Amino acid sequence: MRGRHRLLGFGLALGLAVSPTLGEDLRDLHFGEALYHAHQGQFFDALQRLDSELAQYRGLDEPALDTLHFHVNDAEFSVGDFELNYRMHHRAGRAIKAVLEGAVDEAVRNEAAFRLARIHFQKGQLDDAVHALARIEGAMPAGIQDDVEFLRANIDLATGKPSAAVTVLGQLHSDPGLVGFVAYNLGIALLQDGRPAEAIEQLDRAGQLSAGDGAALAIRDKSNLVLGALLFETDEFERAKRSLDRVRLEGPFSNQALLRAGWAAASAEQYDRALVPWNMLADREPTDVAVQEAMLAVPHAYAKLDLHGRAALGYGRALELYSNQIERVDASIGSIRDGRFLDALVREESRQDDSWVIRLRTLPDAPETYYLMELMASHDFQTALQNYLDLEDLRSKLIAWKTSLDAFDDIIHWRAENYEPLLPEIDAQFRELDSRIRLRLEQRKHLGDRLQAMLTAPRPEYLATADERIAGERIALVEQQLDRTEGPEAEALRRRAALLRGVLTWRLTTEYHERLTTAHLHLNELNAHVDMLTRQYDAFVRARQAATHSYVGYDVQIERLRERVRDALQRVDTLMARQGHMIETVAINRLNARRERLVAQQTQARYAVADSYDRAARAKVELEER
Repeated sequence: MRGRHRLLGFGLALGLAVSPTLGEDLRDLHFGEALYHAHQGQFFDALQRLDSELAQYRGLDEPALDTLHFHVNDAEFSVGDFELNYRMHHRAGRAIKAVLEGAVDEAVRNEAAFRLARIHFQKGQLDDAVHALARIEGAMPAGIQDDVEFLRANIDLATGKPSAAVTVLGQLHSDPGLVGFVAYNLGIALLQDGRPAEAIEQLDRAGQLSAGDGAALAIRDKSNLVLGALLFETDEFERAKRSLDRVRLEGPFSNQALLRAGWAAASAEQYDRALVPWNMLADREPTDVAVQEAMLAVPHAYAKLDLHGRAALGYGRALELYSNQIERVDASIGSIRDGRFLDALVREESRQDDSWVIRLRTLPDAPETYYLMELMASHDFQTALQNYLDLEDLRSKLIAWKTSLDAFDDIIHWRAENYEPLLPEIDAQFRELDSRIRLRLEQRKHLGDRLQAMLTAPRPEYLATADERIAGERIALVEQQLDRTEGPEAEALRRRAALLRGVLTWRLTTEYHERLTTAHLHLNELNAHVDMLTRQYDAFVRARQAATHSYVGYDVQIERLRERVRDALQRVDTLMARQGHMIETVAINRLNARRERLVAQQTQARYAVADSYDRAARAKVELEER
């Protein structure tokens, strides 16, 4: 279970698509529900449920009897993973550190140290990440050895130790899920270590690895793109073009690859070959930077081929595109200032489709989204945007909770109306039954005390049967009558009465111990009935209290929660306003920078189109003179 869930957390942290199954060994359904929400990317809901489950578990008198006990270490780790994926790095580190410092076995402690190091690395706290990795020693959980070494290499790269990263990455070959990342990072490490020839060879291998999923294909494309740039800088234009040709035409790096492939051919003065990728690129999404650059590169190639007429037409087309894009940028800036940009980002369809960022650009009457892809390229912008979306989600949840509190008020009201008419009669019947039960309990206690006393002070007459008691009373009555009578017959009767009294006393005395044992047995049998009666009594008392507690005493708590929700809503609204203003400011600044670039390209196209027409005119005159 731990290994499968480790893959989930690590895959989500890397942005990979990981879908492990829970398996048959899941014993706590609440933990399974939290994992289910985490698989859907709903980390707030997963945290909410798992935090509640862990809080209840810690409050139990015998936690070993709870089903979460079988997964408590995984649950503690999962809290840190969910907080990390929800970008609650401070709390995530604290949760995992608590496991790290707890009384756990060596393998669990090492896994906690690895997760803590990963958190510090993602937060940019490299010294803390190194310190956390240094705490790993001894037994390692199965399945994370390569992850630990891969993280160690990344930390070495980030701390300026490329030679150490080369050593670590060179030994990683067992985890198929990391092959592409290891190959690419090894090439970058070799490059940073001042070994460009080896770096080129390594990136060439990374660019030709077999890949089955989107992440592996993307890293292979990235390897070929970086390799092409390196070869281009060393004037190996043909090799650069071959590397860039390996980049998929539909991948995320295809535009940059097509642009660089064209420049590789152009640098080798093969302008006819450069036109192939550039013309393909020029027909793509016009808001992309590479496409906008290709609009100038295509007529430049025609000009180098002395096709000045076509160059003039190409520059004219570029001039028209730049003018349209400047208008779009202006419209985007105006729309953002009107507040429509944030409205577009929080549309419900954005949570239903992973490609929502791309589709936002095609929404009607939404000019603020034309350059969204370019804006989303910034990590800071993405973080700010995700924080805003999280605040929007939290605001929706707070509003839903506020509505739920109103629903609780209604439930309590209806419960009161249901119970209050019934309880007076039930209480009257219970009081009568309670008095009878108390009487019987007092009688039982009296019997018990008497039997206990008879162990040290025997009283055989106390154990006489009903018939024996009646016989004893009749004998006593006869004796009283004979005491007032004289004569031989009375004396004979007194002897017979004494004989009967002796027989009765003899029986009670000789059978005393047997009867005392039987009385104790009957008392114990009575105890069972009393215990059952006590349980029923306690159950009724609990049910009676539960009936009252189901609608009494909640007003203060609900009002207190309602105040907390109102305060939280106010804070969220304030934070959303600040975060939204920051996003809009960043977006407008980025769009202004794009506008300046477009204006510069527009000016360049304007001069180039005039120059191309002049060159075309001169070429025509020279042709006529010939």
